[in-house]
Amino acid sequence: MKTKGLTRRGFFKLFGGGIFIFFSTWDAMKLLALQPQTRRTLPTDYNAFLRIGEDGMVSGFTGKIEMGQGPVTSLVQMLADELDVAYDKVKMIMGDTDLCPWDMGTFGSLTTRVFGPPFRAAAAEAKAALLMLGSEKLGVPVSQLEVKEGIIMDTLDRNKQVSYATLAKGKKIERYLDTKPPVKDFRDFRIMGKSYLRQDALLKVTGQAKYAGDFHMPGMLYARILRPPSHGAKLVSADTSAAEKIEGIIVVRDGDLVAVLHELPDKAAEALVKVKGEYRFTEKEVDDKSIFGYLLKSAPEPYIVVEAGNLDTGRSLSRTIVESEFYNSYVAHAPMEPHTALAYMEGDRMILRASTQTPFPAQEAVAQALGMPLEKVRVITPFVGGGFGGKSVNPQMIEAARLAKLAGKPVMVAWTRQEEFFYDSFRPAAVVKVTSGIDEAGRINLWDYRVYFAGERGSDTIYDVPHSRTTSYGRGWTAPEVHPFATGPWRAPGNNTNTFARESQIDVLAVRAGMDPLEFRLKNLKDERMIAVLKAVADKFGWTPAKGPSGRGYGIACGTDAGTWVAHMAEVKVDPTTGHVRVVRVACAQDMGLCINPEGAVIQMEGCITMGLGYALTEEIQFTGGKIHNRNFDSYTLPRFSWVPKIETVILDQHDQPAQGGGEPAIICMGGLLANAIFDATGARMYQLPMTPERLLDALKKV
Repeated sequence: MKTKGLTRRGFFKLFGGGIFIFFSTWDAMKLLALQPQTRRTLPTDYNAFLRIGEDGMVSGFTGKIEMGQGPVTSLVQMLADELDVAYDKVKMIMGDTDLCPWDMGTFGSLTTRVFGPPFRAAAAEAKAALLMLGSEKLGVPVSQLEVKEGIIMDTLDRNKQVSYATLAKGKKIERYLDTKPPVKDFRDFRIMGKSYLRQDALLKVTGQAKYAGDFHMPGMLYARILRPPSHGAKLVSADTSAAEKIEGIIVVRDGDLVAVLHELPDKAAEALVKVKGEYRFTEKEVDDKSIFGYLLKSAPEPYIVVEAGNLDTGRSLSRTIVESEFYNSYVAHAPMEPHTALAYMEGDRMILRASTQTPFPAQEAVAQALGMPLEKVRVITPFVGGGFGGKSVNPQMIEAARLAKLAGKPVMVAWTRQEEFFYDSFRPAAVVKVTSGIDEAGRINLWDYRVYFAGERGSDTIYDVPHSRTTSYGRGWTAPEVHPFATGPWRAPGNNTNTFARESQIDVLAVRAGMDPLEFRLKNLKDERMIAVLKAVADKFGWTPAKGPSGRGYGIACGTDAGTWVAHMAEVKVDPTTGHVRVVRVACAQDMGLCINPEGAVIQMEGCITMGLGYALTEEIQFTGGKIHNRNFDSYTLPRFSWVPKIETVILDQHDQPAQGGGEPAIICMGGLLANAIFDATGARMYQLPMTPERLLDALKKV
């Protein structure tokens, strides 16, 4: 059957129990990687960021999305404080490409530190414009006016007042300023810097919060798509005859895309089982055991990230030289909510409700995939059930959009857990080689750091080393020509690997120097903010000096991410007969500049620490070539509630500094932190993440 010129009625002509729909081949991943049709930036009109309703409610608009990290609350605090309105009079509209200002996406802990400043500036400008309108309305100079809870009043006659709502009337504010007003000084904050309960807390705890898969429309069809058994598999043919016999099934076929649609998800799943695919295979000869040697052999030409001094000089000045290799396995994002998208046509427009971290880039990709103008595609992002970088590229949206346009009905594509694992863009496996040297006084003179395929984020030395070089092989976190499957950003991409290697090596040097690991770090640091977080966490933890391994099971690690300084200390207990590690307590200190919502920041720190237990101790993808062996949580172990240690946090008071990221920093140290604590408890040095019981037992044999 040909689709060109085919009428809608022709599409739905029954052949037995099934309906066939054919369309041209497309590649979702490539389409998502295409350059945008037009280069977009944040708008300059402050009205794009906010709207004041006739009822006095203020709507804030952002292209950022809420996936558990908290901007639905912290952005409200910014807007309410800058406008001088009540906190409960502000609500956020997030991730809607029709309503919100363009945004590149929610990743990199950029919401507060990059979107926050223009958002606050827009609110400050809106307030200044409203004061001018109020001045004209009341016949009072602006200098004689003040604002309280959205009411402009004359300071000399408080009976003279007018509300924002009266002036704005729910419309765009038609007043602009030649000179932009400054944002508030931190000393004038009423709302920022104070703890507020998450605005989405009640909705999520009571189950009222809606995610993409919770939406339903009349006539909606559920799609199940034939998936290859391996990333090295190419579909040769598919037999859909058995599926066609199921009443109400629509079969969609073209090349390597085969889908079945039905109004009931279980019927679609039943039909998919009956589709038989034949494949040819082109596999990379590598698995989770041989991957590290494979990566080293596949390494491209090096890129020198930064260097200082001369490595030969550093070597000559060092009494002790230590060479180490550290390894990191592939790790899945494993969000609770799988990739999901509902797509439907509304007139001549394609509408998508989808779990995505990148609404605007997704809009561009869908428009290109469908051959539609950008303005004819709208992406609406409800709450997202976790992303961690894994929902930055969303092929399920293109799948749903293509199917919906072709079928002429709303289509829901909700990946199964098996699809979620198979199509994940994993945190890349990586190798780090470090050669370092210290003199007789315990000063680091040599630091030769080489990172393979993890990327440069977090690879900075951070310590005061006169002779150092950092080299990257395979820049960034993607190397499609090398890895047997897709890789991508995973919460603080690259920094978990790099901080694990650096902080483990620092502990090795401390032992060789015969020094307490905290004393050794402080001796080799000049960064005052790093010194401050180390001292703060030591005070919270109750650290007492001791040379390692002390038998106490104490660990320490520090680093920087997203503009934030962070330091951890931990206590662990190790069972030498089983290799089981119990994390007893973790303390964490952060210098994140201005902290907008301390309550939200603490939640993020606690979440990072808990999630970090997984990549440090258990999370690992097993594979052979392009075949993923992990299909669900029975073989991929996430942290359990019973694992969660006592967690104590400290946020340094830095209100006079710019606000920095808080969604990722507290996770970066967990690998190095627990490796160092395990060494202190047992004398066994762990060089590979995750530190499974089997690997720990092997390491104990070498002590």
